[in-house]
Amino acid sequence: MRNVLLASLCCAFISTAAVAQTSTTAPTPSPNAPADANAPLPGANSFTEGQAKSRLEANGYSNVSELKKDDKGVWKGKATHSGTQVTVSVDYRGNITRN
Repeated sequence: MRNVLLASLCCAFISTAAVAQTSTTAPTPSPNAPADANAPLPGANSFTEGQAKSRLEANGYSNVSELKKDDKGVWKGKATHSGTQVTVSVDYRGNITRN
């Protein structure tokens, strides 16, 4: 009986640890995180136009306009940064790049 109880406790502990490591949501990048080296990354973009615009504004861009999602899931548009108008991109991970 003691062995059965011990085995049950071990199985319960192991399965709890596995559940604790499972996540169904994508991590939210911090507003000022540096872009991934290969950004913009293609992928299913879950950002709305408003969220993409807010992310750009949180990173110092203003006058954000003409945001459109391309066929790779990347939001592209125009914005002003440090007084210069630039073309910007926001990918599905929230990476911001400019041309």
